[in-house]
Amino acid sequence: MVSEADQIALADGEWKAIPRVSRVVPFGYELDPHNPNMLIPIPFELEALEKAKLHVKRFSYREVAAWLSNVTGRSISHVGLKKRIEVERSRRSKVKTLKQWANRIEEAKAKVEKYESQSLGASD
Repeated sequence: MVSEADQIALADGEWKAIPRVSRVVPFGYELDPHNPNMLIPIPFELEALEKAKLHVKRFSYREVAAWLSNVTGRSISHVGLKKRIEVERSRRSKVKTLKQWANRIEEAKAKVEKYESQSLGASD
């Protein structure tokens, strides 16, 4: 089981509720008892998952999944861990791309406004 010191060390992050999009409740979340369409974060499990991501660089998914299950008391398979990490990696990549596109749009908008504000010599 997990010591109180480990729980305090892992549970210092700030996490937000997320909408439920599938039948399976992801590791680190639980169903909201008042709204079955929302998932409530379990900070301790999410912090342990963040640490597990660092361990994946040095250890196998099986070893890290076993460690994560032992630390949190909630089981997760090596396939589930790998899938979770890959989905998060993919989402981060998409967010980065969308932010770059948004910056380009803002720059283009500023250029359009600049050119629109310049007079072409015709009287209005």
